[in-house]
Amino acid sequence: MSVTTVRLQAEVEHQLEAIASRLQRSKGWVINQALAEYIDKQQLEQERWQQTLDAMESAAKGKVVDASEVHNWLSSWGTEEESGAPGSGK
Repeated sequence: MSVTTVRLQAEVEHQLEAIASRLQRSKGWVINQALAEYIDKQQLEQERWQQTLDAMESAAKGKVVDASEVHNWLSSWGTEEESGAPGSGK
C-alpha cells in the first residue's frame, strides 16, 4: 500500500473525522473506501459513455431495430411465449 498526501478543507476534515469515529475506523480507511467507490463510479460512467457513442455510431450506420419489433418483444416479457431480443437492422 502506498502513501499519498492530500490537503483537505477544514469542513471536509471535520466530516471525515466524524464518519471515521462513527464507523470506528481510521480516516485512512474511510478515504480509501470513498476513493475506491468514486473510481468505480467513474469507470462505470466512462463505460456507459462509450456504449452511448457506440450506439450512436450503429444508428448512424442504419443498424436499428423497428419499434414494433421492440414493442412485441417487451410485450412478451413474463408470458409463456417470451421471445428473445430482436436483432439489429440489416
